[in-house]
Amino acid sequence: MPHNKQRFELVIERMAYKRACRILIEAGVTGYTVVPALAGYGNGNKWQRDNDISGSNDMVVIISITDDETLKIIREKMVNLLASHIGVVSISAVTVLRPEKF
Repeated sequence: MPHNKQRFELVIERMAYKRACRILIEAGVTGYTVVPALAGYGNGNKWQRDNDISGSNDMVVIISITDDETLKIIREKMVNLLASHIGVVSISAVTVLRPEKF
């Protein structure tokens, strides 16, 4: 039987991803995935991972699925993090098949 949850997705500078992951863990998420972002466009600018040799402008995507209560905590804390880092958050309703995993 399917169960409703929330998918939290954050695109953020690589230098800040560990702080973002700490926020998720402290809020009580049961898991997350971090993947590299290869390229993007936003705020009138294009960027590509392979254009920056130092990696200082690399971005990552953090994905987590959680419940409504945990998501409220995450949202509040991410506002502070995003005040000092480049990032985009999206939240969407999802259906999961194994709710005990989330």
